[in-house]
Amino acid sequence: MSGTSKIAVRLIWVAVSTLLSLALAVWAAPGGQVTVFAAASLKNALEDVAQHWQQQTGNSMIVSLAGSSALARQIEQGAPADIFISANTDWMDHLEAKGLIRADSRLDLLQNSLVLIATGRSAAKVAITPGFDLAGMLGNEKLAMALVDAVPAGIYGKAALQNLGIWDKVAAKVAQTDNVRAALALVSTGEAPFGVVYATDASADTNVSVAGVFPADSYPAIIYPVAAVSDSTNPLNDAFLQFLTSEPARAAFLRHGFEMAH
Repeated sequence: MSGTSKIAVRLIWVAVSTLLSLALAVWAAPGGQVTVFAAASLKNALEDVAQHWQQQTGNSMIVSLAGSSALARQIEQGAPADIFISANTDWMDHLEAKGLIRADSRLDLLQNSLVLIATGRSAAKVAITPGFDLAGMLGNEKLAMALVDAVPAGIYGKAALQNLGIWDKVAAKVAQTDNVRAALALVSTGEAPFGVVYATDASADTNVSVAGVFPADSYPAIIYPVAAVSDSTNPLNDAFLQFLTSEPARAAFLRHGFEMAH
C-alpha cells in the first residue's frame, strides 16, 4: 500500500475513532440538564467545567463535540441544542443571521492561539517566520490540519500559512480532518509528523510537542463565542451562560490553556 493510501486509511480510522470519542457525552447529575454543542477543541476544558457546574448547581451537562461547522449545520437542521459554543465568530454569525441563536445572549467567551506540533515529547524547535521551509520539513510526509475551508482551526491555519507565504508549497501535503482533535490524533500517533492545531490541543496530548508558535498577526484573532439556541426553551440556559463566566469556570478554562475574551 502506498504512503498516500496508508494516510487515507488512517484518516478514515481516525475519523471513526474521533467520532466515537467526541460523540454525545453525558456528565450526569440529579438535577436538570443543559445540552451544549461545542467545538471539539473544548473537550478537556468542558469536562472540567461540567464537574464544577454539577457540584455548584446539582445540574448536568450533555455535551456534543465536533467541528463548529458540523455543529452549526446540525442546529440549522433542528438538532436539540440549548447552547452553542463555536471556535470562530463566522459560524455564530451564520446562525444569528438565520435567527437560530438568541442575539441578546451572545458573548465572546474565550481566545486561543495557533501552534505547529510534532510527534513526540521533544520536537526540535523551529522559528515560524515568513517563508520558513515547512515543505522541506515535511518531505514526503503529511501536515495534519482540520478542514481548511470549513473548520475554524483549519481556516485559521490556512490563513497563517498564506500570510507567511508558504501555503502553495504545502497545500498538496495537507491531510485534512473533520475537526482539530482528529488532526491532533494523526500527529499523536505518528501518522503525520507535523500538524497545525490550537495551543490548547497541544497541551492536551502528551504524545506531541510544540515545534513552533505562529505569529499572532499571521491569522485572525481566535474567538470562541457562545449563545443560547433560539428554539431552546430550557430554563437553565441563562444560568448556564452566567456560570461560564463565573470564577470556577474561568479557572477551568485557564487551566486548559484558554484565555478569557472578556
